[in-house]
Amino acid sequence: MIAAMKIALIQYNPVIGDFAANIGRITDWLTRAKGAGCQLAVLPELAISGYPPQDLLERPAFLNDHDHAFAGLVEKTRDLGLGVICGLVTRNSDPMGKPLHNSAVLFSEGEVLFTSHKQLLPSYDVFDEARYFEPGCGSGTFRYKDLHLGITICEDIWNDKSLFPHPLYASDPVGAMLAQTEHPLDVLINLAASPFNLGKSGIRQKIFTTLCQRHHVPLIYVNQVGGQDSLIFDGGSIALDTSGAVIARAARFTEDMVVVDTDTWQGEIHGAPLFDPEQETAEVCEALILGTRDYVTKCGFSKVVIGLSGGVDSALTAAIAAKALGAENVLGLALPSPYSSPESLEDAEQLAKNLSIDFAVLPISGLFETFLSTLEPIFSGAQPDVTEQNIQARIRGNLLMAIANKQGRLLLSTGNKSENAVGYCTLYGDMSGGLAVIADVPKQLVYALCRYLNTDREIIPIRTINKPPSAELAPDQKDEDDLPPYPVLDAILAAYLEEHRSIDEIVAMGFARTVVEDVVRRIRINEYKRKQAPLGLKVTTKAFGLGRRYPTAEGYKEGALP
Repeated sequence: MIAAMKIALIQYNPVIGDFAANIGRITDWLTRAKGAGCQLAVLPELAISGYPPQDLLERPAFLNDHDHAFAGLVEKTRDLGLGVICGLVTRNSDPMGKPLHNSAVLFSEGEVLFTSHKQLLPSYDVFDEARYFEPGCGSGTFRYKDLHLGITICEDIWNDKSLFPHPLYASDPVGAMLAQTEHPLDVLINLAASPFNLGKSGIRQKIFTTLCQRHHVPLIYVNQVGGQDSLIFDGGSIALDTSGAVIARAARFTEDMVVVDTDTWQGEIHGAPLFDPEQETAEVCEALILGTRDYVTKCGFSKVVIGLSGGVDSALTAAIAAKALGAENVLGLALPSPYSSPESLEDAEQLAKNLSIDFAVLPISGLFETFLSTLEPIFSGAQPDVTEQNIQARIRGNLLMAIANKQGRLLLSTGNKSENAVGYCTLYGDMSGGLAVIADVPKQLVYALCRYLNTDREIIPIRTINKPPSAELAPDQKDEDDLPPYPVLDAILAAYLEEHRSIDEIVAMGFARTVVEDVVRRIRINEYKRKQAPLGLKVTTKAFGLGRRYPTAEGYKEGALP
């Protein structure tokens, strides 16, 4: 007979290292859980510090403050009469190994009752947990108020051999846990800090359903929510019964709490399904809004400035910023050059009106002429080329940064993934900024997002969406003068960057070899630009930045061996 108990799934948005604020928010949520009649509450992975704390974990002062904060939380909630499973950093008492564990602790009424350590420590893509933590061992099971719990942390449930043809780890913590325990588990609990990317929610759903069906055990999964640097955590905490059917679900991309009753195995359903292929564009939009809001505000800013070119990239960036921060906190600045079309300026102004953001125009023609005049003694006899185009972009970058500095704003850069991949961007020009909102959004997805934002009314001018993309840095310039058509470019980039396909394999997909080889060459030679680019929000399986570690100075050319 399973003990009747109400369990709260609490997904909250921490600020890394802001222990006072984090403990305050956790306490508020635990008080709500108690008010909802719960006897147990589950928080995400590393809930005290926020995830990922990275090299802050190497600072003794940070660890001491973390321990002090956790002790304060245990004491502040002593009288709630509520059991709490909380993710936190603990010290490794063994003289061998890494000094820390990534742990889950169950405490109640001022006393720590049980501690379990994460066993599978990911070190791929954006993860680097083996750098800091010692893997745990043991069953992770504990009986609380006659409810037999199996406690795991994030990656511990991501090694099912039936789902992954080449498992990353030799051990399966869930299988081992069930084999070692004498009594069946009443519920498997997983504390997570699992970042969002396109398609991941479907993978999660499959893992969860398979676990429940294979082991005949209900599952409770509680995920962190919020933006942290380039990572976006989507929440989507969920509970499933033994058949894998969803019985409770928290909303995505926002703080939330749902309650599960173990007596009936029923709970609350908030928000949209965890996985709906028809809603992927909407998911990306919500992720970018959340990531922008949290990065700007967690870094201490409230206002932003954006260069508006009249094109889709800057229009999308401005629309996301307005939704994330409020229109009153966004300044759009048009900086027309001698080659800017009147239509582009009109479109930029119309966008600002549609969004109700502040708008100003600063022509750069005079500054451009001054630059050319100053450089003329050295440039004399040389034909105009990309140098003059880059000067215009850098003038704009300087003006935008000056306004950002003077007004205490954060400059949002507007380059997309397709351009950044092949270096179709100007270092210290359009790459200037503190956050690259759509840096991981391929051009075709940019268009899809613009159309999505226009679902109810025209926000992004239709002419902006329909006109051929152009940097407008030279007479009659079009992006496709220098690049393959974006549908072709995006398909090659996805195959090469995200699927790790070889040049031969991509050619076999139907693309011209000369085009594929040129795209790959451009990716290689522009690594130095991306290393100096502002941080970008991650929404695909492989973003430039934290999760892609390639040398800048290297000589590897695929297929060059005789």
